[in-house]
Amino acid sequence: MAYQKVNADQRAPGHSQYLDNDDLQATALDLEWDMEKELEEPGFDQFQLDSAENQNLEHAETADLNLDSIQPATSPKGRFQRLQEESDYITHYARSAPKSNPCNFCRLLKIFCTAIILFIFGILIGYYAHKNCPSNATSSGTLDLQLYQEILKTIQAEDIKKSFRNLIQLYKSEDDMEISKKIKIQWTSLGLEDVQFVNYSVLLNLPGPAPSSVTLSSSSQCFHPDGQPCSEEARKHSSQDLLYSYAAYSAKGTLKAEVIDVSYGNADDLKRIKKMKNVTNRIALLKLGRLPLLYKLSLLEKAGFGGVLLYIDPCDLPKTTNLSYDTFMVSLNPGGDPSTPGYPSIDGSFRQNRSNLTSLLVQPVSASLIAKLISSPKATTTNNACTPLELPNNEERIVNMQIQTVTKFKTVTNVVGYLKGLTSPDRYILVGSRHHTAYSYNGQEWASSTAIITAFIRALMLRVKRGWRPDRTIVFCSWGGTAFGNIGSYEWGEDFKKVLQRNVVAYVSLHSPIRGNSSLYSVASPSLQQLVAEKNNFNCSRRGQCPETNVSSVQMQDDADYFINHLGIPTVRFSYEDSQLSELSGEVILQIANEPVLPFNALDIALEVQNSLKGDQPNTPQLLAPASRLRESTELFQSDEMRPANDPKERAPIRVRMLNDILQDMEKSFLVQHAPPGFYRNILNHLIGKSSQTIFYRSKWDMGKSTSSSTSMQNKVSLMSNSFNSCDVYKKSLLTEFEATLDGQN
Repeated sequence: MAYQKVNADQRAPGHSQYLDNDDLQATALDLEWDMEKELEEPGFDQFQLDSAENQNLEHAETADLNLDSIQPATSPKGRFQRLQEESDYITHYARSAPKSNPCNFCRLLKIFCTAIILFIFGILIGYYAHKNCPSNATSSGTLDLQLYQEILKTIQAEDIKKSFRNLIQLYKSEDDMEISKKIKIQWTSLGLEDVQFVNYSVLLNLPGPAPSSVTLSSSSQCFHPDGQPCSEEARKHSSQDLLYSYAAYSAKGTLKAEVIDVSYGNADDLKRIKKMKNVTNRIALLKLGRLPLLYKLSLLEKAGFGGVLLYIDPCDLPKTTNLSYDTFMVSLNPGGDPSTPGYPSIDGSFRQNRSNLTSLLVQPVSASLIAKLISSPKATTTNNACTPLELPNNEERIVNMQIQTVTKFKTVTNVVGYLKGLTSPDRYILVGSRHHTAYSYNGQEWASSTAIITAFIRALMLRVKRGWRPDRTIVFCSWGGTAFGNIGSYEWGEDFKKVLQRNVVAYVSLHSPIRGNSSLYSVASPSLQQLVAEKNNFNCSRRGQCPETNVSSVQMQDDADYFINHLGIPTVRFSYEDSQLSELSGEVILQIANEPVLPFNALDIALEVQNSLKGDQPNTPQLLAPASRLRESTELFQSDEMRPANDPKERAPIRVRMLNDILQDMEKSFLVQHAPPGFYRNILNHLIGKSSQTIFYRSKWDMGKSTSSSTSMQNKVSLMSNSFNSCDVYKKSLLTEFEATLDGQN
């Protein structure tokens, strides 16, 4: 098949030849004509000289189906057929035969000998050409699990550890480019194609010259966020951990006010507190919990609070974990460069002045500081029951909080490389990790993320050097600026949004691959949950131990955010304690990249929708009918379309392409235009520890209770119902259009 070719001279600097944002109707990938392969392929006999042009004219209505990038190429075989079939072509120029029989015999003998010599010569050329020709033209569609295992068994735990140690040595560098250059050099040396930097100038909110402080008015005692007393010595020699205990993009300044314990800050907590106290310009004592932080801060800001002391209650942590004196950093940025919300930070973009994203002064503090603030011992355990930290209602605490931050424009760097697909190079599987960004505090998780993705690249490229390629293109991404609100991934996604929306099949996240315990923790979009469960069960059966599979569709707080939240791309993430993660993630990547029919389960989407409607919330009956229709039509789609397509005897290329387009786009129907702060626009996702109920629905129910308004709730119910219907209609309409296309070709 031939694809439209993109002129390299038209690409902007730094843009990949695989992702060209200037020609959104092209696939952004170019293929060279493989004449020998086409002449050998069956099925091209039916194409005439002008078949591509004729098909475009006769079936112009299929332009909306994104088939312009896969138009059949003109086969030269038609010209060879005319030489054989059009006798006039030969007889018209044939000379009259001489009448001398001996001469005729001699001429015939010469022709015969010449033909024999040419035949033998042709065989020799063909033999050596085939022998020396790389085998990369062989489709990998027939690859099986055994080959996947051969590829992945080359991943060695010792190589990952060595790479991890080398990366950690660069951790203290003030130059963000040093780590990025290291990654690029390593990926290029492994053979990855078109590895490049993609840079964006973005607005970062950085810690000030000295750590923030909290002072108790009653005793005039000053404390740093970790609970240690303030001192001149501490200010001069502040550790990086202490400096980076702050909330990026918080308001800055000083606030002296009464502290009010709001517990987890949900709608019920605020409703109860506002009945008892005046909360205007007060400081909220807020626990991190399951609800998104940005959502809770929006409720506090709306209620009139002026500041927030944010902490993790020890009772919410595993018993073996002690973080009493630990500090932490949070970002109040929902995603991307705050100065260019919704559009990429490229040259010429309008910059907005947004040094802070909230009017609240927000300061993360340790549990030990909260214990001192409320004059109480740390959270205690009685009869195996943990007593949470809590400020008594009848006591008053007044504190003075001081926050210092600096806002600057800095360059955030992404590293992106490609492994070009063989048969469907215009379909991408994104594999994302992250690297340390200077001026941020990420701990060491970023290094394990980068080490594992590099080990996987090494294993793949060893096989590529032997002639193998995946059917679909695999794009490897190492993101910068993650700690400040997934800035690198957001900007890249906004920069190439149209191409990614059209061509990306799935996103595999390696954000936090090591969790430090023995349990496998998997997060996957509904359409990928069955694949993830199968891979987990297969691998654990080989080890002889199979714990219960833990796969959910919770919100991912990582660089997958943009691709789920704005593009509706199916996503999966594994976290484990050892190198088993590399095997599981690798098998999923390879299967998505190589299966002729994408290994997605459409029925699981419909089941996820129905499960999310379980509960006693009002207005649920209005959603049950469209959800039921979606399930019925999806069951028919699964049986009537998916099963035949998975049978090689019944598999038609155009039908497979149609099914894959439906499967990769089904979850896009569940994106809503607006969602509460911190919540996903993809309504298929829910919260950790909550029921499977749709978080979008639950958040609107909570907000309805706090505002005593039902109009907003009714509106959101309508939006959800429309999403269910939209998915059903999209699936049916695309099937109908492809059936019409097939009928027209027949």
